[in-house]
Amino acid sequence: MTPAISIENLTKDFPLGFGHLKLRAVEDLNLEIADNQVFGLLGPNGSGKSTTIKVILGLLAPTRGSCRIFGTPSGDVSSRRDVGFLPEAPYFYRYLTGFELVRFFGRICQVEKAGLKDRVEEVIEWVGLKEAAHRRVGTYSKGMLQRIGLAQALVHDPRLVILDEPTAGVDPVGSAEISSLILKLKEQGKTIILCSHLLGQVEDICDRIAILNRGRLILEGELKDLVSKKDLRSVVVQHYRDEYNEELAGWLQARESQLVAVEQPQYSLDRVFLEHVGRSELAREKLSERAEAAMEKEKDSGTDNVEEKSS
Repeated sequence: MTPAISIENLTKDFPLGFGHLKLRAVEDLNLEIADNQVFGLLGPNGSGKSTTIKVILGLLAPTRGSCRIFGTPSGDVSSRRDVGFLPEAPYFYRYLTGFELVRFFGRICQVEKAGLKDRVEEVIEWVGLKEAAHRRVGTYSKGMLQRIGLAQALVHDPRLVILDEPTAGVDPVGSAEISSLILKLKEQGKTIILCSHLLGQVEDICDRIAILNRGRLILEGELKDLVSKKDLRSVVVQHYRDEYNEELAGWLQARESQLVAVEQPQYSLDRVFLEHVGRSELAREKLSERAEAAMEKEKDSGTDNVEEKSS
């Protein structure tokens, strides 16, 4: 099967303007991203991630090496017909509404006119902006701009979606929704490249990752293999007491194993936040339902009193 992206010996230099001095942003990068997976492209600032993405998108020509998208050289315009892109800091026409903006990009990407309106409404609903679709983009918050940017990246139904910090400025609830949408896109057969500094999000949704540093690839592989400690095992026990430690250590030692630590499992902060926000919203809904029921009861009681007086 043809990989979604194939990068071979990619090197990119930028002239510094002082004689023949050059800045090497990416050096001898070899990377293959298979179709239909969520791939995390990670690294600190200045590691070469943005330069690599720009080469993939055909915005920069490599100094040396090659890059292909589904077998087509990234320098060819045709290679980008099946690519959706959300930059880290998108800038959009502020005077357009969200609906008009996504429709504008849909027309640029040659979405069929007959189904364009329905498609625009669909992707706007996906990103949770249905109620704000007809507000001007200039009134959007940072998080809303990221969401509408994600909608424009998806409007033409691309096979490859490149997301550069898609949850920047988005609250934890919105971030979780975007993560769910990314997994939904994978279920639809798409390939997603995710650049993010939120490593918890990367760990939750990525199949493979690559880490760049100073323009070089320093680590690449299946996420589950990279984060697992192959020589250790965790056993979760309910109603465990600390006085069992000595007996457990002896039992393990007799079997040529060693008790390294007894730790209490912890939830991630994201999970704690989302669970409590969810409970709060549920409690608010129940309170609202009770208030409405009480009002209806009081209304009915008032009607009965009126009827009694009439009689």
